[in-house]
Formats: sequence, structure tokens, C-alpha cells
Amino acid sequence: MQPHVLALSSGQHTAWTIGLIVGFVVILAVVALLSLLIYLVKIIDRRVVEVRDTLTTAAANTEATSLLPVVAGGVEAVLAEGLQHHLFLGRVLGKVKS
Repeated sequence: MQPHVLALSSGQHTAWTIGLIVGFVVILAVVALLSLLIYLVKIIDRRVVEVRDTLTTAAANTEATSLLPVVAGGVEAVLAEGLQHHLFLGRVLGKVKS
């Protein structure tokens, strides 16, 4: 007794070949897209850490904002004093009229 061998017709063989090729291409596409997704997620993860660090630094830089009015008042006082000196020297040198 001889074993039964299934013989495929030419059309069936072609259909199976095309199916296997399409399946292989689909698997390659899925692997490529998942690899790209993993790569992009790693980049996003790194950038999230950078943003977090930047926000932490910004918070540290703005802790002393309560001193801004004090500094602004000091700057205005220095400017007013400088203007007084400018006017005095201008009068003394005859460049500014009283």
C-alpha cells in the first residue's frame, strides 16, 4: 500500500505561494511598525524626562520672585539718583538749562 500524496493543482500551488508571501510581508510590516513604535516611545520617554528636569529648574529659578518688587524699587532709586547726577553735571558744565 502506498501512502496517499496530495497533489496540488497549479492554481492551488500558486494560491498557497501567494498566501505565504503575503503572510510573510504582513509579518515583516508588523515587526517593522512595532520596532518603530518602540523606538519612538523611547524618544518620547527621554524627552519627558528632559521636560521634567526643565520644569524643576524653572521652579527653582522662580522661587525668589517675591524679591522682584524689592529689586525693582532699588533699580528705580539708582536710576533716579543717576538722573540727579546727570542734571547736576549738566548744569555745572552748562549743557542743561535750569
